Amino acid sequence: MKAKDVMTVNVVTVSPDHGVRHAARIMLDHRISGLPVVDNDGRLVGVVSEGDFLRRSELGVPALLPNEARSYVKGHSWKVSDLMTSDVIVADEDTTIARIAALMQEHGIKRIPVLRRQRLVGVVSRADLLRVFVAAKFDDATAAGDDAIRRSILTRLREDVGVRGDALTLTVSDGLVHFSGTVGSQTERDALRVVAEGVRGVKGVFDHLNVAHP
Repeated sequence: MKAKDVMTVNVVTVSPDHGVRHAARIMLDHRISGLPVVDNDGRLVGVVSEGDFLRRSELGVPALLPNEARSYVKGHSWKVSDLMTSDVIVADEDTTIARIAALMQEHGIKRIPVLRRQRLVGVVSRADLLRVFVAAKFDDATAAGDDAIRRSILTRLREDVGVRGDALTLTVSDGLVHFSGTVGSQTERDALRVVAEGVRGVKGVFDHLNVAHP
C-alpha cells in the first residue's frame, strides 16, 4: 500500500504570509496538530505544528534555542514564515506506507506531506496509518489441525523471531498450545506467546517456560 492510497487529499493549509494567530485558530477549529505551509503556486515551503508554538513569548517561555536571534524571531514574529519549520520530511505518491511509518518513527513527526512535482497533493498522518491498521484483514494461510499449527508456530519462531526452539518443548492439542523449556529472556518469552496467539486455529496459549536470565 502506498501514500496515494491512504493520504488525506483535502488538506487544510496556511500561507507563509499569514499571521501565527490565524494559523493557531485554524488548527484549533479543524482539530489538527499541524499545517502545511504553501506558497501562491501550491508549493510546499514548510510546516507549522503545535510544537512550534511552545516557543512563543506569549506563553512566558524564555529563549531556548542556541541562536538567540533566531529564538527571538520564532518567539515574537507574527508571520507564519518565521515560525514554521522549513526543513520538511516529504514523500511522493508512490512511497510505501511502511517507509512513511519508518520516517515518522525516525524523525519523531506526526505527518508527512505528499508531493507531486513539488506541489502538495496530500498528507499522510499517524491517524491515516491507524485507519490502515484497523481495516487490516487477518491473513493466515495455516492449514487446519494441531500438527499444522505446531509447524506454523515453529516456522514463525525461526524465521520471524530468530528462535530455533532447541531448548523448547511445544505441544498442541485441540488448538491449545503448551510451551515448556528455557528461553533467554522475558522478551523472548513474550515473543513466543505473541507468535502462537497470531496463528489461526489457536484457542489458547499456556506458558510453562523458564527464563535463563530473568
